[in-house]
This record gives sequence, structure tokens and C-alpha cells, in this order.
Amino acid sequence: MTQTSPQKTASDGLPSPQRQRAMLVIILGIAVAVLDGTIVNLALPGIARELHASAAQSIWVVNAYQLAVLVMLLPLASLGDLVGFRRIYLAGVALFSVASLGATFAHSLETLIVARALQGLGAAGIMSVNAALVRLIFPSAQLGRGMAINSLVVATASVAGPSVAAAILSVASWPWLFALNVPLGVLVLSLGWRALPFNTAAPARGSRFSLLDVALNIAMFALIFVGADRLGVRSDSGQGGGWSAWLTLLAGLAVGAFYLRRQTRLSLPLFPVDLLRIPVFALSMGTSVAAFCAQMLSYIALPFLLLDVYGRTHIQAGLLITAWPLAIVVFAPIAGRLIGRYPDGLLGGIGLGLLAAGLALLAALPAEPSNLDIVWRMALCGAGFGLFQSPNNHTIVSAPPAHRSGAASGMLGTARLTGQTIGAVLLAGIFSVWSPHHGRGPVIALVLASICAAVAGVFSSLRLRTPVPSH
Repeated sequence: MTQTSPQKTASDGLPSPQRQRAMLVIILGIAVAVLDGTIVNLALPGIARELHASAAQSIWVVNAYQLAVLVMLLPLASLGDLVGFRRIYLAGVALFSVASLGATFAHSLETLIVARALQGLGAAGIMSVNAALVRLIFPSAQLGRGMAINSLVVATASVAGPSVAAAILSVASWPWLFALNVPLGVLVLSLGWRALPFNTAAPARGSRFSLLDVALNIAMFALIFVGADRLGVRSDSGQGGGWSAWLTLLAGLAVGAFYLRRQTRLSLPLFPVDLLRIPVFALSMGTSVAAFCAQMLSYIALPFLLLDVYGRTHIQAGLLITAWPLAIVVFAPIAGRLIGRYPDGLLGGIGLGLLAAGLALLAALPAEPSNLDIVWRMALCGAGFGLFQSPNNHTIVSAPPAHRSGAASGMLGTARLTGQTIGAVLLAGIFSVWSPHHGRGPVIALVLASICAAVAGVFSSLRLRTPVPSH
């Protein structure tokens, strides 16, 4: 039964006081969910030593979280259309908090990995319906502003993990990375119970939740993720994942072919192929995947470039890279105010053009660049990303009809994670051929990132000739 309440919903957004409280819940929840995807990276060597694990084993502390999020985004988004986004969000926060407590007291790698997978499942509940709730919170005329706030939090949290982890680890041990989630989760639950809106649209006729489709969705994403991850792994002898990695990846693609063909026969599919038939939605998804691929390529390559090639210290490199998220903080709200005045495709195309230019200029840095040479290029990338993300997300969320808001919200996160996974795999391939420590590898990665950003810009610009459906 869908969680709707005529007394607690508004036909077009929430009234102002409740809107601010609801957005505070959204900001806190999505920030911690996105942040926990990367916050553990800096602590992995210490975790491996303390729990007597190898580096290859400890990486699954990160992978378990990311994989759980990826495989459950679309099923939980679909469930949100049926039982209410509010329920899914609050259940996700509750599970995330309990799993964080389990991770805090984990005394073996296996226990920590299980706790991280449960954290990821909770985070999937938060991320899957996050954008759909923003659509309920804001009046349609102000939806661009809501998506700008949402995009700003996601973009900032995506790159803040190492900095937050460094601050915590400077005064505490690694379990505190998870322990701090517990009181924050309790706060979000308390605020969210009172402030989050109920669904305003009843489920569409014929809506259902198929466990077979959920199993196929999990198998497709899990096999592709594990196969791609194994292809990127290199042993001490320099060998990659080998035939087992390729077979795993091919098995994922085979399951995916069967699964997606099955979805095309459904009126309300779990994997929203019906939404991908909307041209402007499909172009926006392509824009997002290519842009986040460019982001991941550059975010991983830049530290190697600054530390190993240009001889900056860790603190200097961190401060230089900070120019990127700071520029996002400045330009994302500007983009939010421009939504509705100018086409989303135009704003996204301009932003991605700036991102592509900034990445190309970073790849073309002189042999001995000054800090200013690096900072203004980073800022250009951040400005471009800030201009692109909010308008693009606005189109993804607003193009589908209201009864498919959950599916659109789930695809928002799926596009981001898919792009980041593709970027990581491409980078692993580049670094397996060109060393990341001698300049060639990071520069090639930045050139490829610039190309991906340019491709995303083309997808975005094509939306100018594509009508947005009216509902």
C-alpha cells in the first residue's frame, strides 16, 4: 500500500517552514551516504594491518559498500513508487545507522565487509528515492533550486571523503569513521519522521514488485562490477584478472541481455527502459554517465600527477585539488537559479565544455607549473561541473511522469555509479600500460577524461533539439 496522506501533502511542494526541515533531512542523509563511499579509502592500510588482511582483501571494505548500493538502487526506487519514498528513505537511514554500529565493533575483516554491505544497502535506500523526495518537497517552479542544492551536496560529498577521513584519523582510530554515523543517523530519523512528505501520486495501474526482476538486476550489476574490478586488479607479476575476469564480465552482460529484454515486455519495468524511450531522458542519462566517467578518471589521476610528477606534498596537493569542489560550491547555486530561464541542455553543454577545456589544460600543464597555474585550471573544471550537474539532474527527475519519480531517482544514482565504475576500469587499464608515477599515465587519463567530458557535452547539447514531455 502506498504511503499517501491528503492531510500531509501539498499539491505542489511543501509549505516553506516544513520545506526547509525536509531539505535538511535530505542534505544530511545524502551527504553521509555519498561520503561513506570514499571515506574509508585513507584508512584501508591501517584496517588491513589491524585485521591481518592483504591489500587485495581489504579493498572489499570499499567494494562491498559500492556494490550493495549499485545493485539495490533500482529495486528500492521501484519499491518507493509502491510503498512511499518516505518509508524507503527512513528505513535506509535506520539500516545504515545499525550497520555503522556493527562496523564500529567489527573485529574481523569478514565482519567488517558484511557490515559495509549492509551500510551500502541502507545507503541505497537513501540514494534511490532522494531526488524523488526533492520533487515532492519543492514546488515545480522551484524544483531547479532544490536539484541544485541536492547536486551540490552530492558533488561535495563525492570528493570530501579523504579530507574528512584525514581529520577524523588525526585524532581517533578507524572505527570512529563509522561510529560518528550513529548519532547522525538518529538525528536524521528523528527529523525525517516529522518533516518528510508522503507520496502524492498513487501507484500506476499494473505496478508490481517482482523478486525475479530484483534477482536479475542484482546478478547483472554484480557480475559486471566484479568482472570489471578483477580486470583492473594487477598482481605482483603484473598479470590482470585473466580469463575468469572476462568470463565473469561476459556472464554479467549475458544476464543483462536477458533481463533487459524481459523488461521491454513490461508496462512498468524495474529497470526503467520505458523512461529511456523518452529521448531527452536518454540523452540526459548519457550525459551523466560520460561526465561522471570523466570525473572519476581525473580525480584518481590528479593526485599521481601532483605528487609524483610535480613534487607537491600531500597537503599541497589536497589544497590545490580543493579548488575544484570550491568552484562547484560557487557555481551549482548559480546553475540552480538559471534553470527555467535557459534550457537545461544549453547550461549542461556550456558547463561540460568548460570541464573538457579545464581537463585538457591540466593535461597540458608546463613542466614546472606554479600553484596558480594548477588552481585556475582546477577551478575551471569545478565551475563546469557545477554548471552541468544541476540542470542535467533537473531534466532526469522532471521529464518522467510523477508516478515514475522513483524510477527516475534510482536512475540518477545508477548513472553516477555506472560512470564512476567505467572511469575506474578505464584508469586501471591506462595505469597497467603506462605507470602512474612517471607522468605519462596521469596525463593520458586526463586527456581521456577531457574527451569523455566533451562527449557528455555533445549529448547535453543534443537535448536542445529534443522536446521535454509535458505532464
